[in-house]
Amino acid sequence: MALESFPPLALLALRFSASGAILLAVAYVSGARMPKGRELWVSALTGLLGLGVGTGSLVFAELWIPSGLAAMIISFSPFWMVGVEALTGGEALHRPTVAGLLVGAVGAALLVSGGDSQKTAGGAVAAGFVLLQIGCIAWAFASIYQRRQHGRTHPIVIGAIQQLAAGLAFAPAALLIPEHPIVPSMRGVGALCYLVVFGSIVGYSSYIYALTRLRVAVVSVYSYVNPVVAVWLGWMVYREPFGVREAIAMAVIFAGVALVKRYSR
Repeated sequence: MALESFPPLALLALRFSASGAILLAVAYVSGARMPKGRELWVSALTGLLGLGVGTGSLVFAELWIPSGLAAMIISFSPFWMVGVEALTGGEALHRPTVAGLLVGAVGAALLVSGGDSQKTAGGAVAAGFVLLQIGCIAWAFASIYQRRQHGRTHPIVIGAIQQLAAGLAFAPAALLIPEHPIVPSMRGVGALCYLVVFGSIVGYSSYIYALTRLRVAVVSVYSYVNPVVAVWLGWMVYREPFGVREAIAMAVIFAGVALVKRYSR
């Protein structure tokens, strides 16, 4: 909805600059410790990778494919997080987990192989799928790397640094790269404010806090709820199609997810 009024780069710059600045202002007034030196740079870099590449991929993908389908594709992200965790010295993969990954891969292949959403998107589903997987990989690496840092700064302050870094990084691109002009509307501005408050200040802060307290496999469960909410909202607001193929693909993906959860320590 925000993309109706704001081009992608401007939307990303405005959203994350605003949320990061608001959080940091509150943290400063409340006397919270601010990161310095290496901790500051690591926070900024993980923000560029996770929010810049990860969320940026989603914003651009939603120019091509329906939001419900984008959310279903992103439901594959827990598999990347489990895999990255194993590859970087975390919990090792074992046979039942691999079986779950394969089941999820079958569901993802079914999801992008055709159906109503692909026809609606004009054949751009494959490109959107690849872009979103790049975003998921970037999100997984950034999340796990940040999780393994042992600084003294509160996680929500770290999240604020990450958001401000991503917003400031997008600002020059938004100014220099030609995009369609901003067309302010109550609907678009309201959607941007919703993303700033609930998507970033509330949602991302909750995620980055949980990431320091819970196992990777447990934290990643948030993405399983997204498709259900997004498909319902996509149908309600935009009357986006949802066919039998998408329903079966979602069921297969969730079955793979259930296997991974069941056999993860």
